[in-house]
Amino acid sequence: MLSLVAAPMVGPEPAPIAGGGAGAVLRAVLAGGPMARSAVGRATGLSPAAVSRHTSDLIGIGLLRELPPVAGPPRAGRPQLPLDIDTSRHLALGVHIGVPWLTFALMDLRGRVVAHERLPRTGDASTVLATVRAHLPGFTARRAAGRSLLGLGVVTGGWVDSERGSVVENAALGWRDVPLREPLAGALGPSRGRLPVHVDSHARALAQAELLFGAAAGATELVQLFVGNVVDAAIATGGTVLRGRRSRAGEIAHLPVRGSTEACPCGRTGCLQATVSERTVARRAHQQGLIARPDIELLSALAAAGHPGAVRLFEERLRLVAPAAALLLDMLNPEVLAVNELGLLLVPGLAEYFAHQVGVRPEPSQLVTASAFGREVLAVAACAGVLDAAYRRPMELRTVRAAAG
Repeated sequence: MLSLVAAPMVGPEPAPIAGGGAGAVLRAVLAGGPMARSAVGRATGLSPAAVSRHTSDLIGIGLLRELPPVAGPPRAGRPQLPLDIDTSRHLALGVHIGVPWLTFALMDLRGRVVAHERLPRTGDASTVLATVRAHLPGFTARRAAGRSLLGLGVVTGGWVDSERGSVVENAALGWRDVPLREPLAGALGPSRGRLPVHVDSHARALAQAELLFGAAAGATELVQLFVGNVVDAAIATGGTVLRGRRSRAGEIAHLPVRGSTEACPCGRTGCLQATVSERTVARRAHQQGLIARPDIELLSALAAAGHPGAVRLFEERLRLVAPAAALLLDMLNPEVLAVNELGLLLVPGLAEYFAHQVGVRPEPSQLVTASAFGREVLAVAACAGVLDAAYRRPMELRTVRAAAG
């Protein structure tokens, strides 16, 4: 498909937007809407006839809608009806597979989480996938309110091969070579049809979400750093998230941490992920007598209440992560470095502490920030790949109607 050149929302140079003219129009309205067709033309560089044609197509499939005319003095000619994203007809469905929890989510076309549920993650990979298949039909029937589904996102940490739709390795889960796309493509049952399944790492999914709806909206150069039980990075350049050979770009889990003796499943000691994972931090808190058992949620509650010992553990974690963040900033010089880490969400002032620990003076145009999605970050990650595909290739969508609850 021919890719048209469109003017970006920020920045001095035009940049191509995938998905041709329809994708350009849809992303322009996402970034600037509600907006008139003439404004869409200026934002995309498309002719009035092309804007009209693509707008009609996008309204027809329920991605755009026309709003009533803006109040004001009468004007000659046809009234300008503002265009906006239609959030009433379609939803993205997603599942995040984490160490303690499975997170099921539905998100609208503006990146707002409309429903999410959690289940404990128990058992091996086949058991987990069976749990996901069993839960999805009821979840969508209860929470989708009959709206159609654009696709299913399935995300987790570690090395995820997006092209093959499989987890190559996730040490925190103990998974190797686990297929996800095929086992879950028919998860809503034979009567609902097969959903497109978008498999990715949660770091890359969050990078896509930040570019569409978050701190990096309108930017083209981003680094997303995810620090949980898994430590991952994702890199976007030219508005596109890099994957690398077999989707391995951004792997930082085994960067060495000076002074760490923490054993890693890879056989070495002192790897970044082993040193700062939530399991490790919770274990340290338990060893120090701060919590009754090594549970990150118990430690989080203490930190949110301002307990000095709990706050110190999150400060220490960020101090250990800071060299990796500084390395990414130095090497890649992005417009935005977005960091997802629990302490940044829980404790006021830790963002400033982290920026100081990174020790890099960003250019005035750069932004070093916590993730824009707060406590809904895993739900957002689950659905982000579906919405990224919708905004890049809107005319290729096929939807499945959710069953009524």
